[in-house]
Amino acid sequence: MDYQNLFEKFNTEGKLHLPGAAISFGAIPWSKHPTFDGVELKHIVTAKETEGQFSYHLVRVAPGKAIGSHIHQTQLETHEIIAGTGVCISNGVELVYEPGVISILPMGVPHEVKAGPDGLYLFAKFIPALT
Repeated sequence: MDYQNLFEKFNTEGKLHLPGAAISFGAIPWSKHPTFDGVELKHIVTAKETEGQFSYHLVRVAPGKAIGSHIHQTQLETHEIIAGTGVCISNGVELVYEPGVISILPMGVPHEVKAGPDGLYLFAKFIPALT
């Protein structure tokens, strides 16, 4: 399977279906991460739409770049790897990231994500929502 094309399908043709509405992922702009170089986010579902209950974000990390060590004190975070490779260091344990992997990062646990030579492409979900 061509995982890079799968990620691009989410990026350009993906849709969120809600009762009475559909949100096209292609219409949502990419944003540079405010802290980490080479990391971009597409905010698919935000705290505003869910009254703070959860949020979904499409994430791309450029080859060799990283989301440095940080902690979400009030959110559980999940990662669903769509394309590329890398590692996540969660509470000192290295998790291999490749397509098909899902990881759960409990609130209050330090973690970082490092992209491999082909970059890393994932869905990040936060409960409650990232604000």
